Amino acid sequence: MDKTTFSPAATIKGPMHSSLRHDSAHKHVTGAAEYIDDIPEPAGLLHGALGLSDRAHAELISVDLSEVAAQPGVICVLTAKDVPSVNDISSGGWHDEPLMAETKVEFHGQVIFAVIAETRDIARRAARKAKIEYRDLPHWSDIDGALAANAPCVIEPMVLHRGAPETEMDKAPRRLQGTFRVGGQEHFYLESHIALAIPGEDDEVSIWCSTQHPSEVQHIVGHVMGIPSNAITVNVRRMGGGFGGKETQGNQFAALATIAAKKLNRAVKFRPDRDEDMTATGKRHDFRVDYDLGFDDEGRIHAVEATFAARCGFSADLSGPVTDRALFHADSSYFYPHVRFASKPLKTHTVSNTAFRGFGGPQGLIAGERFIEDIAYAVGKDPLEIRKLNFYGQPGSGRTLTPYHQEVADNIIARVVAELEESTDYQARRKAIIAYNKTSPVLRKGIALTPVKFGISFTMTAFNQAGALVHVYNDGSIHLNHGGTEMGQGLYTKVAQVVADAFKVDIDRVKITATTTGKVPNTSATAASSGTDLNGMAAWDACRQIKARLVTFVAETWKVAETEVEFLPNRIRIGAEEVPFNEVIRKAYFARIQLSAAGFYKTPKIHWDRKAGRGHPFYYFAYGASCSEVTIDTLTGEYLVDRTDILHDVGRSLNPDIDKGQIEGAFVQGMGWLTTEELWWDGKGRLRTHAPSTYKIPLASDRPKVFNVRLAEWSENAEPTIGRSKAVGEPPFMLGISVFEALSMAVASVADYRICPRLDAPATPERVLMAVERLKAL
Repeated sequence: MDKTTFSPAATIKGPMHSSLRHDSAHKHVTGAAEYIDDIPEPAGLLHGALGLSDRAHAELISVDLSEVAAQPGVICVLTAKDVPSVNDISSGGWHDEPLMAETKVEFHGQVIFAVIAETRDIARRAARKAKIEYRDLPHWSDIDGALAANAPCVIEPMVLHRGAPETEMDKAPRRLQGTFRVGGQEHFYLESHIALAIPGEDDEVSIWCSTQHPSEVQHIVGHVMGIPSNAITVNVRRMGGGFGGKETQGNQFAALATIAAKKLNRAVKFRPDRDEDMTATGKRHDFRVDYDLGFDDEGRIHAVEATFAARCGFSADLSGPVTDRALFHADSSYFYPHVRFASKPLKTHTVSNTAFRGFGGPQGLIAGERFIEDIAYAVGKDPLEIRKLNFYGQPGSGRTLTPYHQEVADNIIARVVAELEESTDYQARRKAIIAYNKTSPVLRKGIALTPVKFGISFTMTAFNQAGALVHVYNDGSIHLNHGGTEMGQGLYTKVAQVVADAFKVDIDRVKITATTTGKVPNTSATAASSGTDLNGMAAWDACRQIKARLVTFVAETWKVAETEVEFLPNRIRIGAEEVPFNEVIRKAYFARIQLSAAGFYKTPKIHWDRKAGRGHPFYYFAYGASCSEVTIDTLTGEYLVDRTDILHDVGRSLNPDIDKGQIEGAFVQGMGWLTTEELWWDGKGRLRTHAPSTYKIPLASDRPKVFNVRLAEWSENAEPTIGRSKAVGEPPFMLGISVFEALSMAVASVADYRICPRLDAPATPERVLMAVERLKAL
């Protein structure tokens, strides 16, 4: 065996590429999975509650907390004056997000103070006793209001430009303009935010936090406390969902818990209820897209110009990279000969919006699909025909350059779409639906087949790195730790499969341990669909090091060439002899062979110049397509999703069952974003959809009545990723666009498909009904 060229792509046998169960699946369904609120409470535990603003934008004239502090069971009340170092939790270092407001509040629900009490109930009730006097200031809570007020951007906008859209637009045979609005989305993880801080000696503190980014919690807490990162240990075994909502938003709860814990020298826990969580934490950004399209009579795009204005909230948070990624994906799967995209990350007096599955990519991608749909209705063709006409081409076609000047070198979208079109009998079904609509006065049907092309990597180059720690104990058992976090997506299982496969042992030998900053430092967030790509490769690198030492030891001890040493299932072939894995490990231990290694991986090839709008921000692309059929009631706007078929590209799947589960869940969540999930702020800037009673995520009954999901089993990543697999966390979220487009076709039938309905998202029954009535009136 060549110990320097061990390839993850070569691991064909063993646990990798097998449908092994999620390591916690049985615990999830039996209730045995331990979350932070299930940890036995330390003696003397105190509980925290938030004191929130009830103004959208106002000066704080006076804050009287005397009655709060006087409540029986209240231990102390924290304000900005109690912050030991810096009153700032901004993740990007912009210093624009105070932990607790001092002289001014900038959104309804901003933290002004925190109550620490003997019980959670006492703390929450006491927080309502505050007497706060405000001086109201002008506020705006939506994009239109921000534009009308000439609001500033929370971060410098970005522009992508290629070709000459300024002159070529006028040369196009046909042209149209439009505006498309796409709403935000609440994460609605099952486990709300929670943080438990336990003080240690000197400046030390241990934190259990429901976060996707333990190292950022460590950094932010150090920043707020004025202590180094080496004094702070952050632990995460699992989260009850994250979806991006726990990338930065957990910082405030961890920081507040730590301040109180160190101040009082007692353990402190913060766990907001659902209403407080939804009010005080960020959402998916909603967008307004103003576009100008130039195209020919066939529907081929000549030029595109668009501005992407986003509701970002009162501070930057992650709005820069989110609005950037929206621009990166506004090409969807299509080649634009001449293009200019610009972002407008607008400040609003609402909670700062943040990461959400797809990280701005879905908002950009659905805008690209709106461009196609608008053109299709303008030229009187099936949108699928226009999609295929404008697809990116193969290398050498002159149609492979993205608006950000990266070549699409691994393009398989045409094949994915063609296979799904054939397997779903799309053309015959569309004809049957058109015939049905002609004779159905109330119920109308629609069908759409939409593609997905999604870039994989953090656009911040430094985040594309990961570490892992692997120990092989002298009994042959293996201990695994890495920087990725588990939020139900199966990351821990997949990385354990990589380790088991590397040593060719049963996966039961591999102990999956909680993510902790005390074992693997400087980790990146588990986000951008990169968890398995990064941590799987880092773990494989650690295994490679240990295996190389073992091969050298075995060859020298058994007097054979290294090429005669081969890892087989639970044993090692040494020349003509096969020795159990346990026995080899034990001999290596007594020979003082190091059986531990820290692995590391950094994504190659990527680079990005934001100011120039050029680079190679993505390592590769993941592809997919979905075909959905719907029925709407034109009298009420209500609808059903009758059938959905999906063909999705995950490269060479590390775990097909887990990947299918991710695809199914992502589709339903994406469908919810575009249909039922509506965020609404009133005229006073108050979020009114802040609980399950007012915010509707999809139910089991909302899923497609027929739901078929297949993996593109012929696909293999062209890049040497772990096992030649591809990311699966975010790309399938956008498969839900097919439902939105099918609803649009059903509405368009009311006017005999002559007019693009231009539905805004989410396409709630109310919006569908209004669109039907609008078209009937034309």
